[in-house]
Amino acid sequence: MAVIASAPGKVLMTGGYLILERPNAGIVLSTNARFYAIVKPLYEEIKPESWAWAWTDVKLTSPQMSRETIYKLSLKHLTLQPVSSSSASRNPFVEHAVQYAVAAAHAKLGKDKTDALQKILLQGLDITILGCNEFYSYRNQIELQGLPLTPESLALLPPFSSITFNAEESSGQKPEVAKTGLGSSAAMTTAVVASLLHYLGVVDLSSGKKVDADLDIVHMIAQTAHCIAQGKVGSGFDVSSAVYGSQRYVRFSPEVLSSAQGAVKGIPLEEVISDVLQAKWDHERKKFSLPPSMTLLLGEPGTGGSSTPSMVGAVKKWQKSDPQNSLETWRKLSEANSALELHLNALSGLAEKHSDAYKNVINRCSVLTSEKWVGGEDESSQAVIEALLGARNSMLGIRNHMRKMGEAAGIPIEPESQSELLDATMNMEGVLLAGVPGAGGFDAVFAVTLGASSDNVIRAWSSRNVLALLVREDPNGVSIENNDPRAKEITTAVSSIRIE
Repeated sequence: MAVIASAPGKVLMTGGYLILERPNAGIVLSTNARFYAIVKPLYEEIKPESWAWAWTDVKLTSPQMSRETIYKLSLKHLTLQPVSSSSASRNPFVEHAVQYAVAAAHAKLGKDKTDALQKILLQGLDITILGCNEFYSYRNQIELQGLPLTPESLALLPPFSSITFNAEESSGQKPEVAKTGLGSSAAMTTAVVASLLHYLGVVDLSSGKKVDADLDIVHMIAQTAHCIAQGKVGSGFDVSSAVYGSQRYVRFSPEVLSSAQGAVKGIPLEEVISDVLQAKWDHERKKFSLPPSMTLLLGEPGTGGSSTPSMVGAVKKWQKSDPQNSLETWRKLSEANSALELHLNALSGLAEKHSDAYKNVINRCSVLTSEKWVGGEDESSQAVIEALLGARNSMLGIRNHMRKMGEAAGIPIEPESQSELLDATMNMEGVLLAGVPGAGGFDAVFAVTLGASSDNVIRAWSSRNVLALLVREDPNGVSIENNDPRAKEITTAVSSIRIE
């Protein structure tokens, strides 16, 4: 029986760079763009020789990249060795996800269930990974077909279309694949971990049965796999949102993963993962979502994305070389981030307590530019207007400090072309916020619009050669898709794409 798990992509609205250090917080929104992992047995029956040699087969298929890799998985050491591949490129995120999820199964299920686990593993693991089109850039395909740069054109593409690769760049500023910056590696890792843990009986993520303890296990294993695969302990906000959904996030202490980092020294993997599961994970998360009648939009400017690790490295180098000025910039940026969070929370509270006044103000402001957001009829209406303007001013402050940080570090956190686009966007009717998410650079920009104003922004972006994506906020995290209608769509997509 196949298990299909999905995990969402993200937009880090506040907390870029600061979120790397405790106790700085970031607001991360999960989206309707999802990565899927499909796990099923590779063989109908257990191969007799597998019992003797204590190994099993794992097949990893990535149809969108035309890649297929066959591995041998040691059931004793839980190591993966590729034996054949349709491409020289390997996927360390999926490899670590498989190893750590299997190790977690051994650690959590106990000795009495070892035989049952072995039998499942000896049937082999057939894993297929698929990412929604929104994770990747399809501008070239749309332009080659002579179609306009609109969401409607994106919707005409087949689900899980083949992915465009960037031309090789000597600067290393662009990733291998033309991405939109939604956190594909974190969503993919989380989906693979969740599907395997559910498939192996470690957790039950079925709708209606999902409990925090099971999600916590998925989170710990996915964070570990993702950090080790990328060669460093990152902030983890992208994995956390992939597991739990939209949230206010403060990172965990890097020491939590010290045992996993030491695994290369020969410590058995099952022991390492057992330590990870028992460690004191001290991250903080609090549910968060945009206030009512607000829409998250993402626009792709068509520059192929940016390499977050290289940009983070440049900022860290600047911090060491100029500690006094960098500390002051971070303090001001942190204050602006906190102010935006405060205003958005205030708006959510006003929507709940004074719903009629809130709706009236939002509808009125949705057809006006911000300088005309004035004249609240009563105290509650005025409070809504003040919170809207406060949120805008906070966003302008965030952008200003991010630009200064980029200039000081010598990297394009908010490049000039993005600044022009964001200024024009924030001057449109009904636009509350616009900015560069996360680490910034040339990934997709985001905007938050009021009421029904999003259509006007989409048209304006198209006229500026910016492709509005089919991405919206979806506050839900990881889920099992067995009973989801998309599962049929996924199966169709898998069967219709041939590995070259």
